[in-house]
Amino acid sequence: MNIKNDTLAYMVIGCAMEVYKALGPGLLESVYQKALLKELAYNEIQAESEVPIDVSYRGENLGIGFRMDILVEDIIVLELKSVAKLEDIHYKQLLNYLLLTDKPLGYLINFNVPNFTLGQGYDKIRNLRYNKPIPDWVI
Repeated sequence: MNIKNDTLAYMVIGCAMEVYKALGPGLLESVYQKALLKELAYNEIQAESEVPIDVSYRGENLGIGFRMDILVEDIIVLELKSVAKLEDIHYKQLLNYLLLTDKPLGYLINFNVPNFTLGQGYDKIRNLRYNKPIPDWVI
């Protein structure tokens, strides 16, 4: 990763904007996921896709797992959508992923919008239970 004056979060949203500009709205989520992974790699940002999330109850793994769309630099969770409108359940899904993985920050990104802007194309979600310091280069 080569961060100079920009934060990781700023660079990640910039990568998502580039994907949106190139592909536009209306494609499947999986297309945007692959394109965003390529854009992140092009910008020397480490990212993994379909990262498993285990769910435990009273210390026992339930054997039911989720997969986060993209994990960036092991600190930012990206949940991608291609829907007409983001609903409360989408925000809850990302918040649960943050809580289950103990990550501080996530972005809910919807590529099926007429304008890719804060509140329409993407929203930032913070894990308020995260109690470790977040490096300045992240946010």
